[in-house]
Order: sequence, then structure tokens, then C-alpha cells
Amino acid sequence: MPKLGLIAGNGELPLAVAEEARAKGYEIVAVGLEPLADKALSSLVNDMQWINVGKLGDIIGYLKNAGVAEAVMAGKVPKSLLYKSKITPDLRAIKLLFTLKDKSDDSILLAIAKELKKDGITLLNTTDFTTTLLTPEGVITQNAPTENEWKDIAFGWKIAKEIGRLDIGQTVVIRNQAVMAIEAIEGTDEAIRRGGSLAGAGAVVIKVSKPQQDMRFDVPVVGPDTLNAMIAVQARVLAVESQKSILLQREKIAPKADSAGISIVGVSDRNAS
Repeated sequence: MPKLGLIAGNGELPLAVAEEARAKGYEIVAVGLEPLADKALSSLVNDMQWINVGKLGDIIGYLKNAGVAEAVMAGKVPKSLLYKSKITPDLRAIKLLFTLKDKSDDSILLAIAKELKKDGITLLNTTDFTTTLLTPEGVITQNAPTENEWKDIAFGWKIAKEIGRLDIGQTVVIRNQAVMAIEAIEGTDEAIRRGGSLAGAGAVVIKVSKPQQDMRFDVPVVGPDTLNAMIAVQARVLAVESQKSILLQREKIAPKADSAGISIVGVSDRNAS
């Protein structure tokens, strides 16, 4: 049975990854990043250790000692933790941070991937273990965007791709072809709340992969929390990039979105412009 290391942040995604990896026959050795990972993950893996998110040396050491040669990262690790003194980095993490050209998501995550590789651990694509969760193309809900909302999607798509290229964020909030908010360090849900409060009812939310997206980490994810944020501000459309994003609990959020008058649609370059 092949071994798979799972470095788990917060949210439901690590659980979904563990379930698919088990179905594919992997023995799963997991690191639950404290204080983020869901305690329920322990019941889905073969071995698990809880390690503070800043203890990079301990994380790599645990996986290496367990004989892990391949690993996957899943779940959000809010970068804001760096600025709220909630991470106590070990020496290996401190050295890594000092070598970075900047503190963008890509710079940090690529550096972590290189550190893993130094110890013989190859980081795999998250999407290798979320094949059933990739967002399909087309309208997912019974509700469909109006003609004007499609215009907002096309307008926001280009802006979202550009902020992704700059490694700022993945999400924009649009109303009548005007930008209400772009996602930065606060994350998607807070960007939706902020943009929706400015837009009033009827905002359109677009979330995309970066043009330079590395599928090993920070793959766009939407799910129940995203929908709840939209409902709270009476947003009307969630447009997510098809085949390059992950849609959690589709069977539950689609009917809930319909009840709230929200459309969910998978978009690509083909149907977003």
C-alpha cells in the first residue's frame, strides 16, 4: 500500500482529500496543522500528528521518519496568522522566511515545496485527490444568471485573473460592471461580505485560479461558508472557474442557493467572455 503524506489546514478539503486517497488505496500519514485542522480528520487517516503550523522542521521530520515520499497539501492556512503573532516559527521556518523575495502566497508555498523536496518528499497536485469535486462548466443551480449578470461575470473575470497574476487574491465582487471588492489577505468570505455591503443586493462574485496556478497548493475552493457569506449580503451570482477549482458539498449548496435566489455557475475563458 503506497503512503501519502497529508498536510492539513482548516476547512473541509483535507477530509475530502483523505477520503479520495483512501479510496485509491493509499495509507495516509497526516499532519494536522494547529490551530487549524479539523479534529475529525484523525478518523480518516492511518497515522496522524498535530503540529503547530509554524514548526516546519517538525512537520518535515515527522513525514520523513514515517517513510513518506509523496505528500499533498489541503486546507487553508490564513497568511494573516503571520501578522497576528499566532505562529511561532521554528528555526527552519525562520530561515525559509528570510530567503523569500516577498511574502506572497506563491513565494511562501513554493519555498515550502522546495524544503520538502530537500528531504525526499515530492508534493503532488491537490486536484489529484479531488477529481469528483472539480467545478463543472455551466450553470449548476436551477437559477441562472441574467444577461446583465453575465456581463458582470465577463467584466470581473478579467480583473480576477489579473489580481491572480499579481498573486493578490482569487476573488472579485462586482455590481453593474463596477468593482466592489477584491480579495487580499482577508480571504474570500470576508471579501464577499465587504463587497456585498457596498454593492447592496445583487452582487456578482467571481473566483478563479491564477494564470500561473500551481495545482499543488492554494487551489480555489468554494463551499457552504462561501454561500453563507453571499446569502448574508444578498449576493446573486457565484461564478467559479470550471475544472480548476473545487466545489465542496455541491449536492447541498446547490438547492440552498436556489432557495436563496443565487445562481452558481462554472465558467472558463470560453463562456466568461
